[in-house]
Amino acid sequence: MSEVKVPELAESITEGTISEWLKSVGDQVEKGENIVELETDKVNVEVISEVAGVLTEIKAEEGDTVEVGSVIAVVSDGEAQPASNDAKPEKQEEPSKEDAGKPEATETKEETASSNERIQATPSARRLAREKGIDLSKVKTQAGDVIRPEDVESAAKPQPQAKPAEKSQPAQAKPAEKSQPAQAKSNDNPSKPVVREKLSRRRQTIAKKLLEVSNNTAMLTTFNEVDMTNVMELRKRKKEKFQEDHNGTRLGFMSFFTKAAVAALKKYPDVNAEIDGTDLVLKQFYDIGIAVSTEEGLVVPIVKDCDKKNFAEIEQDIVDLAVKAKDKKLGLDDMMGGSFTITNGGVFGSLMSTPIINGTQAAILGMHSIVTRPIAIDKDRMENRPMMYIALSYDHRIIDGKQAVGFLKTIKDLIENPEDLLLES
Repeated sequence: MSEVKVPELAESITEGTISEWLKSVGDQVEKGENIVELETDKVNVEVISEVAGVLTEIKAEEGDTVEVGSVIAVVSDGEAQPASNDAKPEKQEEPSKEDAGKPEATETKEETASSNERIQATPSARRLAREKGIDLSKVKTQAGDVIRPEDVESAAKPQPQAKPAEKSQPAQAKPAEKSQPAQAKSNDNPSKPVVREKLSRRRQTIAKKLLEVSNNTAMLTTFNEVDMTNVMELRKRKKEKFQEDHNGTRLGFMSFFTKAAVAALKKYPDVNAEIDGTDLVLKQFYDIGIAVSTEEGLVVPIVKDCDKKNFAEIEQDIVDLAVKAKDKKLGLDDMMGGSFTITNGGVFGSLMSTPIINGTQAAILGMHSIVTRPIAIDKDRMENRPMMYIALSYDHRIIDGKQAVGFLKTIKDLIENPEDLLLES
């Protein structure tokens, strides 16, 4: 027999939540096969079986919090496979011989789990269905073949009206009643309806980390505006050639801002630092976090060694990390070790914001929407120019206002003069 334990995740991660069992008790598993998905503070991690055999015991249910090193399942070794395989049909025969409650409940659970595995649904929809006790086989999709969270929400709404049916089926009444208390509380005042949902582990972690930053830093934000005319013209002239030369990689704005940030960090090294107790740790590497929005919240994967990469390499890394984030394929290495962060609220239409510092870093750069506005070229001329507000939130314990303003001014100057940015690179 082999015990399946929660693996070492990362230095700062000591526990995770069972997100989804990919195998059920009695299932055959291969060595190295994923059997369970853990949701951690940063990413989802799939745990493998170290041996081939049969999953004989599950010690933690979906939704349970488990610590690193704890045993969550047992898999038989190779010698135990025949016995486990023989035992499986015997369990299936028992319900047909006896009408005992326990075999029926076990069979129903296994049938529901296997049927749910065959149904196409997003991970967030599966999680919501588990929380609300919804059978995915009874959920109708509003668009396409994949069940989404909104489909589960729609399926959950008619449930309180199913009481007459429950009376005619006493055996199914108890599970239905167990899922009602939270809804009953939320509907005490019918004229003020609410929906009560448990926060996902990721959302709880985001809330905790943001509150820690707010409580443990002296955060201020300074603003500037950037004339995007020259970058946009350069991008327009070079984008097709750039794409041809770099295997389809597109030239976006993020590589310009990432390179500008690296140059500014070299000029103002305190912005690339963090406090560790009574020490100031000055980082001499340039691993830039790029904030990416996903269904479960904001994640910040890291583009490593941006000072050593060209524009195309940075653009491709950003695309790859964004795809991995949306597909929930980010690894812990993708999330660890950032020295500075860039977030682009402009993709959602934000005109101005005060971004919150990421973790123990000293600062974060916020990009925003590009808006055409009348700008004074000199005292006699006005022109309509594509303008972007940029923001730098910083820890005033490390960075003085003069440094923060100088840093943001450096970003502005390099973006407005992209030829200088190329020379800096």
